[in-house]
Amino acid sequence: MDEKQNDDWAESRKNRLPSFAEVLARRTRPPVDLFMFYLFLQREGAEDILDFWLDVQQHENLCRAYFKDVRKSGRAIKEDWPEYWDYARRRGSIYGTVVGLNPQMATKRSTTSTSELLTEQDRQNLAAVDEKPIRSPSPRMTSATPATVAGDDFGQQQPRSSTPFSLSGRTPTLFNKRVSRAPTVIPRSAAVTKQDLISSAEHIYYRYLSPAANTVGATENHEIYLPPALRIHTFPLTGAQDPRSDVDKSILAQVPDMFHAQKEYCFRAMEQDAFPRFLRSKAFGNLTPLSALVRLIVGLIVLWIGLAVGFSLIFLDVQPKSKRFFLFIPFTIAILFLISHQYELDPILVFFRQSESTPFRTLTIREPYVKKLLLGRAIWVTILVGALSTGLTLLFWGVPGYRL
Repeated sequence: MDEKQNDDWAESRKNRLPSFAEVLARRTRPPVDLFMFYLFLQREGAEDILDFWLDVQQHENLCRAYFKDVRKSGRAIKEDWPEYWDYARRRGSIYGTVVGLNPQMATKRSTTSTSELLTEQDRQNLAAVDEKPIRSPSPRMTSATPATVAGDDFGQQQPRSSTPFSLSGRTPTLFNKRVSRAPTVIPRSAAVTKQDLISSAEHIYYRYLSPAANTVGATENHEIYLPPALRIHTFPLTGAQDPRSDVDKSILAQVPDMFHAQKEYCFRAMEQDAFPRFLRSKAFGNLTPLSALVRLIVGLIVLWIGLAVGFSLIFLDVQPKSKRFFLFIPFTIAILFLISHQYELDPILVFFRQSESTPFRTLTIREPYVKKLLLGRAIWVTILVGALSTGLTLLFWGVPGYRL
C-alpha cells in the first residue's frame, strides 16, 4: 500500500516541484530528498533546527506508541493515565484520535495562533506566517519566572539568534566539519513506559532548548532560536525517577504535547526560509558552493592562459593563421567553468544525470520534474558556452597579425 502511494505521489510530481511536507515525509527522490536538505542546512550551520523537528516527531511517535500499547492491553487511557486524560479533555491534544477523544476535544486547545505569539521583529524575520492555529504549551511548562513573554532571563547571559537561521556563533560545515548524527527511529524491544516519554522530552529540552547549550565553553551549540513566547525555561522532571507528587503528575501529563508548538514554528521557519533556497540550489543547479568557487578560480586561470596565447599568436604573427582556431579549446573550458559558477550548474554532470551532494561527490538525479528542469537549463548553458566560445575564437582569428 505504501509503495503504491509513493508511486502515486511520484506520478503527481512529474509536473511540479515537491512540497516541504513531502520532503520531510521522505516521499521525494534525490536531489530534493531529506538527506540533501539536511546537507544543505549543514553547509549553513543550521541543521539543528531540522534535528529538533525530527527529534520532536520521534518523541510524538513514541507517545503515540505508548497510547497504542495501552489500548492494545485492554486498558483505557482514562483509567491508565487520568491526569493526561483530564489535561487532554480540557485543553485538547494532538493524540485525540489515538486516545479516543471526540473530535471537538481532540482539537480543542489554546486558540493562540503563531502570528499572535510572535513579536513584530519575529514577524519580519519569519516573513508571512500563515494563520493556521498552533498549540501553545501550558504556562506551567513554559516558564519558571513571570517574564515568559516579555523577556528572557537567560538572554542576558548569552546573546540569542534573531532568526531561526542565524548562525549565532556556529560555523558552516564548509569551514568546520562536524559529525552530525543521522536521524534514526528508536528500536522497541519492550512496551513504551511513561519514563521513556520523560527521557525523550528531557533529551530534547537539554539538547535544543536549554540555554546551557549556548553558554560559553560548550563544545557544541545546539540551542535553536525560538520567539520569547515559545521558549521553555525549565524541565522539572527526570526520566530516572517516577513522578510521585500531584504536581509532578500534572506536569507529566503535559509531556506528550510539550514541544508541538515549537515544532510547528520550526516547520514554518524552514518552509518559508531555507526550503525555497534549497529548491533554487538543487532543482535549478547541481553544484555545491565550494565546487562552484573552484570552477570560478580554474575558469579565470584558463581564460588568462587562453588570452595570453591568443595575443601571443597575434603579436608574433604566427603562420598559418588557422592555428588560432586551437584557442577554441581554452576558451571553451574557461567559459564553461565561469558560466557553471554563475548558474551553479555543470551541464556535463546533468547529461550524466548527476548532482553534487557534497563537494565533488555526486548522486543520481531521480526526481522526475527536477530532471526535466536541469536538463533544460543544461541545454541552455551548453548553447551559451558554445556561442561565446565560438564568438571569442572568431574574434581572435579575424584580428590581423602584427609582429612587434
